[in-house]
Amino acid sequence: MISVLIEETQAESPTLSPARRAAHGTGAATHDGAAEGLDVLRRIEVVPPPEPSSTPAHELRVAFWNAERAKYLEASADLLRIVAADVVLLCEMDLGMARSGQHHTTRWLAEALDLGHVFGVEFVELGLGDARERSWHAGAENREGLHGGAILAAREFDRPALIRIDAGGAWFDGLRDEPRIGGRIAVAGKLDVAGVSVAFVSTHLESHSDPDDRARQATALLDAIDVYHGDGPVILGGDFNTTSASYSALNVHPGRKVLERADPGRFLDPVPYEPLFEVLQARGYDRAACNTAHATQRTRPDGTPEPPHGRIDWFFTRRLLARDPATVAAVDDAGAAISDHELLAVTIAPA
Repeated sequence: MISVLIEETQAESPTLSPARRAAHGTGAATHDGAAEGLDVLRRIEVVPPPEPSSTPAHELRVAFWNAERAKYLEASADLLRIVAADVVLLCEMDLGMARSGQHHTTRWLAEALDLGHVFGVEFVELGLGDARERSWHAGAENREGLHGGAILAAREFDRPALIRIDAGGAWFDGLRDEPRIGGRIAVAGKLDVAGVSVAFVSTHLESHSDPDDRARQATALLDAIDVYHGDGPVILGGDFNTTSASYSALNVHPGRKVLERADPGRFLDPVPYEPLFEVLQARGYDRAACNTAHATQRTRPDGTPEPPHGRIDWFFTRRLLARDPATVAAVDDAGAAISDHELLAVTIAPA
């Protein structure tokens, strides 16, 4: 498995015109050919907070959320205000996608909350999204067509970085229903906490995969973190897609129900089925103190995904004390889902 650490930053938002995006998508025979020359995959956007906090931090409240495109920006900002985290780790953030109003959703949230942000591109989207999104936005065109991960904070990060944790290309041919250029990533940055440099990492592992591949991706990610931060303290939050089975086993009817009958607890406790937990534990990462036992999946207003729901989003910490973990409902004021993932929160301090 390949991991690539990128620390070339820029203050301006990445841009990619529809014409250039289409040329890359249709004019190359291979994924690597399509990705060649796409600087958006090899730089990270960094914008400091408008008024960086100067108060020494002895501990920090950290959130992780797969915001599912961040389509509901006002409600998402309200949720993050309620959680009041010092650092927010995010994945599935859009930039210039019709499905999310063409917004740079990371920048929008950061500005609404008076925070700085780090944003890295995971995929250049060659279409409008999944089958539901293609139906809802038929006839529309993406302005930039970018999708990625981010971190928001009231402090300015030291050495923000983008980690590309696979070689990319698995989505390029469209067989996974959404043609894309790119591959899974993590976004990282360092902050001083009680005089100690702590790395904050947000990641998203492959969904159309299986437990063994997720373990390989986790290994590549941890190798990159070690290059980036040595054996220093780390909080890692992400959508690890720990579904306890392969994508094909879950999505061939009635696969999920069959698996649930064989082991009703496997979705909430996927540890025995997902070797990535063993990989993380062997590398010094703890999960016990920074997670609850609740499901992190949620049914959207359109009825998907259907239960049973599992815990696929996690925090892992290394050389940190963690307390007060929470799984927070990702809903608006009326109780309607604004993502198919709940939000996680935990308080950390150096051990």
